Amino acid sequence: MSYRKYFLAVLSIFISAFVYSCKEEIVGVRNNNQPPETKVSLIPDSVITPQQTRLLVSWWGDDPDGLIVGFYFRWNDEPWRFTPSNDSLFALKIGASDTTFKFNVAAADDEGNGKYDTRVFQYNTDYGPEPFIDKNGNGVWDSNEKYYDIGLIDPTPAEFFFPLKNSAPTIQWNELSFVPDTSFPVMSFGWIADDIDGVESILKINIALNDTSNFENIISLDGSVRTVTLRTKEFASQNPLMEILIEGQENNIHPEKLPGLGFEDLNYFYVQAEDISGAKSKFISLPGDDPDDYWYIKKPISNFLVIDDYATADNAAAFYTAMFDSLGLSGSYDIFNIKTQEPPFKNVTFFETIKLFDYLFWYTDNNPSIDLASFSTQKYLSQGGKVAFSMQFPQAVDPVELQSFIPIISDSIGVKISLLPGTEIASDTTDPSYPNLKLTLNVFRVKSFYLSELAANPIYYYPNGELPGFAGFTNIEMTEFFIALPLDKCNGTGNVKSLLQKVFFDDFGITR
Repeated sequence: MSYRKYFLAVLSIFISAFVYSCKEEIVGVRNNNQPPETKVSLIPDSVITPQQTRLLVSWWGDDPDGLIVGFYFRWNDEPWRFTPSNDSLFALKIGASDTTFKFNVAAADDEGNGKYDTRVFQYNTDYGPEPFIDKNGNGVWDSNEKYYDIGLIDPTPAEFFFPLKNSAPTIQWNELSFVPDTSFPVMSFGWIADDIDGVESILKINIALNDTSNFENIISLDGSVRTVTLRTKEFASQNPLMEILIEGQENNIHPEKLPGLGFEDLNYFYVQAEDISGAKSKFISLPGDDPDDYWYIKKPISNFLVIDDYATADNAAAFYTAMFDSLGLSGSYDIFNIKTQEPPFKNVTFFETIKLFDYLFWYTDNNPSIDLASFSTQKYLSQGGKVAFSMQFPQAVDPVELQSFIPIISDSIGVKISLLPGTEIASDTTDPSYPNLKLTLNVFRVKSFYLSELAANPIYYYPNGELPGFAGFTNIEMTEFFIALPLDKCNGTGNVKSLLQKVFFDDFGITR
């Protein structure tokens, strides 16, 4: 027999033997599917150390004859939930006291029955329908949606007890918060509130004026609030209530008013954070514990406010007091020194303060609060207020910012280093009620302006070519008067009184 024939004969015998053997039945008993076992992975010492309410828990499963498809878990015997993950970050809600939570987790293997089951029931436990990815969001499984084919579930789920410690929130004043020693009944406050359990767990911000012992004096705001502005016009009330502007917004006023205000007295504002469990921070107050700090709230005596915007010591305050007293307004105007009584959250608090009054006289040196004038003037005028300025300026000033509150052409400002005593300021109007003025002292860094013809009435200019444009003017509505000079240095002819009388009594309509 040739070698080739011998090889083919052997191969034929081998194939026949292999085919015959495939027809033989498997001898023995096939092993049944074995359920997996589950373990919880723990951070060292977490068994004995109380944890906060944001808790990361890890787990794993071991299947002796297959693979793990996912895990069922639950807290405190609630319904089981499924996850394919090995860990999760939980936010647990606890009471004011420490609480222990029970956690169970059970691994499930992948040896399911190959079809979607609407109910998984094993070891007298109902796990609900097999989990699936609900692509269309209709809440039921559709044939084109992936599902987890659950095999056996660990009949002895891992169990662990987590002792959790509730931490009270904390609160502190933010860097913009303070109180001046004296103010009208308007003030703003801001704070920083936090909670180690998550800032979202802060449910309430509690505020009070002067008394935190009486529950009726405490107003609860939403836990997200971080700034409020308080104001009132209840000047005649024995128990005035203050409106609460959330974040200083006119369109977001809290429905309840804050009691406890003391007119012509020292006052204290308190704030406290409270979390979802009822745990509270301590109350903090402004002023604080320093006995030298105080917050005195004065009640307006009139509808006319004189704003002292002098940064340097000067006799201007005495001059204007004498002027207004000579006009018969003694005891009929209030004074607000915005340098020595500068408010916090300046724009909002200042604007809400001037809204308490119908008329303003605002006088400054060469360092005026232009930012406040720019922010508040047009809004104040639009609400029916009337304002007169005697305002000087620093050497460098932004004309666009000036244009936001006076009716000028922003790119045409005249400048002169100084004007000497005796310089005349002439009236540009045929109305003799606007008298000529004359300087009594040097005035430095003098400015003049070209006016917007459709928005301004020219009143004063510099004769003899001292400066082009105008030094004084009103708006068309006659609700704003402006002069770019210190009137307390313009009384060389004794005419400042007549000018003030013209502006406030004739133009503005103020009454004695």
